[in-house]
Amino acid sequence: MYYAATDRYDKMPVRHAGKTGLMLPAISLGLWQHYGNLDPFGPRRSVILDAFDHGVFHFDVANHYGNGDHEPGFGSSESLLGQILATDLKAYRDELVISTKVGYEIHPGPYGVGTSRKAVIQGLNDSLKRLQLDYVDIYYAHRFDDTVDLEETVNALDQTVRDGKALYIGISNFDTQQTKDAIAMFKDLHTPFVLNQFSYNMFNREAETSGLTKALQADGAGLIAYGSLSEGLLSDRYLNGIPDTFKIHPTNQATFSHGKDAVVKKLNELNEVAHDRGQTLTQMALAWLLRDPVVTSVIIGTTSVDHLEDNLKATENLTFSAEEISHIDSILNV
Repeated sequence: MYYAATDRYDKMPVRHAGKTGLMLPAISLGLWQHYGNLDPFGPRRSVILDAFDHGVFHFDVANHYGNGDHEPGFGSSESLLGQILATDLKAYRDELVISTKVGYEIHPGPYGVGTSRKAVIQGLNDSLKRLQLDYVDIYYAHRFDDTVDLEETVNALDQTVRDGKALYIGISNFDTQQTKDAIAMFKDLHTPFVLNQFSYNMFNREAETSGLTKALQADGAGLIAYGSLSEGLLSDRYLNGIPDTFKIHPTNQATFSHGKDAVVKKLNELNEVAHDRGQTLTQMALAWLLRDPVVTSVIIGTTSVDHLEDNLKATENLTFSAEEISHIDSILNV
């Protein structure tokens, strides 16, 4: 029988999402890749429980997550997490923050994709069955759906809160103007909007340059960063070169705009800064994201307990001097 570590809340800083009452660990665990029904349950369970033992009480999924882009795998990440929530973590439900999303393909037909009222409401009902929960803590629109009026999506998300099936509402992959428009509607409805989940890392600073972080801060909300390590690129694994087989996320395509050799040069220079800080490059990359208080949490994805615990050490040094920030900006050509 699993018993959580008694010192779990001594190990991880906790942050508010803007001015809201939602609190998250500085680092969260995402189950986007390799947590589907084709993956070994035992090792995945070990990572999730070890994360909780180290103060990671937020687990992020989506109804689309599973085994790649084919229908049988959709939702299987929720199902995997649901097995653990119904057994090992059942006694700790009140401590956990569980988030899921709707918007990408989940089943055939016009309501298996997008953020129409029907898709949003039935999507959550189905997610709750897979998660074996009565409610989720955060429910996101996974993307901006230009085929549906934004007001319909916002009203549907608000309804899930009024139905008691979601406690907080978020959006994901909404640009700055889309975010501002959605927030204005949420405010009119008094919806507990808390977060925009957005791709953000050292090589992809659109969240900053587009004004998104400032817009969220102005409205008392937070940003939660996914792709925080650019699919593992921000690590010492690629200091000697990036293979042709490396797959970059669509949101990070500009990273290789000047070629891979230029990126390798930056990685080595960043690694030197990290070494001087007593951190690995990965740890510094995570800490760097958390330098801005509008970033409520950063999502990591790993299937290894060792990698998980190594990443979590990023929170041991979250302070950057002005000189370090300036040096990093010069390396990144900002």
